[in-house]
Amino acid sequence: MKLYEIGHKIKSLREDKKLTQEALAKKCGISRITLGKIEKGQMGNTSVKTLDIILFIFGFEIEFRNLSGFGLPTLDEIQQL
Repeated sequence: MKLYEIGHKIKSLREDKKLTQEALAKKCGISRITLGKIEKGQMGNTSVKTLDIILFIFGFEIEFRNLSGFGLPTLDEIQQL
């Protein structure tokens, strides 16, 4: 998952749980405005810790993995599209 896609996933998870931005932001200890920006993919100066807290609430964690080709898709990934 690309970094900008995380915000869209967070929004989807929040809506599935029928949480308002205000309720989720309060659980995470951030402002509703910050959460709104994250959901729009405007990460700005959002810390990894903040993303980790949000994702933890939904039962997810951040995972690091190696990228081949400097983030470009492999031939196998292209063929799957």
